[in-house]
Amino acid sequence: MLDESLLDAPEALARADRRGLLRGAAEAGARVRTAARHATEAGIAQLNPEGRPRAVLVAGSGTAASGVADLITALAGASAPVTRIHPTGVAPAAGAMRWTLPGWAGSVDLLLIVTADGSEPGLALLAEQAYRRGCSVVAVTPRQSPLREAIDGAHGLVVPMASAPHGEYDAETSAAGPGTLWALFTPLLALLDRVGLLTASAEALQSVADRLDRTAERCGPAIATYSNPAKTLAAELADSLPLIWTEGDAAGPVGRRFAAVLAELSGRPALAAELPEALPAHGTLLAGTFAAGADPDDFFRDRVDEPEPLHARVVLLRDRPTGGLSAAPAARELALGHDTAISELEPDEGTELEALAELLAVTDFAAVYLALASAAGA
Repeated sequence: MLDESLLDAPEALARADRRGLLRGAAEAGARVRTAARHATEAGIAQLNPEGRPRAVLVAGSGTAASGVADLITALAGASAPVTRIHPTGVAPAAGAMRWTLPGWAGSVDLLLIVTADGSEPGLALLAEQAYRRGCSVVAVTPRQSPLREAIDGAHGLVVPMASAPHGEYDAETSAAGPGTLWALFTPLLALLDRVGLLTASAEALQSVADRLDRTAERCGPAIATYSNPAKTLAAELADSLPLIWTEGDAAGPVGRRFAAVLAELSGRPALAAELPEALPAHGTLLAGTFAAGADPDDFFRDRVDEPEPLHARVVLLRDRPTGGLSAAPAARELALGHDTAISELEPDEGTELEALAELLAVTDFAAVYLALASAAGA
């Protein structure tokens, strides 16, 4: 159950937000600026690469690391293959996970390590393995961490993770917190710009921070639901199964991150898929028991003490204009043909990075509001 009254009660929201998630979302722009400064101080702007890497490998733990790998794939995948190294192990604990380089990795490849923890011995072992193979290694990790000590110097370049402007968040949720993603992602944008895999100049990163700030103003807790896109989306997703359909290269990783953060922060299942493949993949869900009008049981039975059935709701995330070749009209037709409601989100005009930042900010805020209001209504 969602307590919608909480969404328009800023003081109550602040009391409910014991993990500092709203503050993390609001400070995303500040984290970008700090992270960009750390990248400069670490010497990324002075690097003189001999050429583009043959391939980029990304390793790390937690929701933020997964999101970073997905975003890099979307932005730089056309310039060089991007491969995420998934951890193995008997438990998701820092000491239990291990990472292994693929057999083909060598001196012409670039390994990126991202972690909001920094205590994983498996990542230090991975950096050592990369050093022996001749791979270039760049890591973003907390300033005071065993991983930084293991990598700094001969084994690679380390950029200290940008900390929160007003103190760290609850360690339990930092990996899924909105600000953590940008603290890890921003230095890698600067690095990949330097090696020629994408365009993310200092001015572009400043524009991203500005877009995040403006979006935070529109989505903040003091803004009423009717004019707040994040609160509106959270209210629309109450008691629903979100089917997150994305269109555009940058929207794909945003949709997958939105689904992951909804599960981790609010315990809410969601499915993400890219258009046009989403239509056949999720079409049966719209016609089955999750359809808006589905109720296979006796209509006249007493439902007073029963929870509302879970119905699908389409969330259409797009990062390109409506004009041109688009599967959005077919998506709307399929959803409305099955009496399924649609929430649509499209960023304002700007660069690909700015559009990405806005979509991430709105969906991160929405996930936080849904988590806080669901907990209050439970």
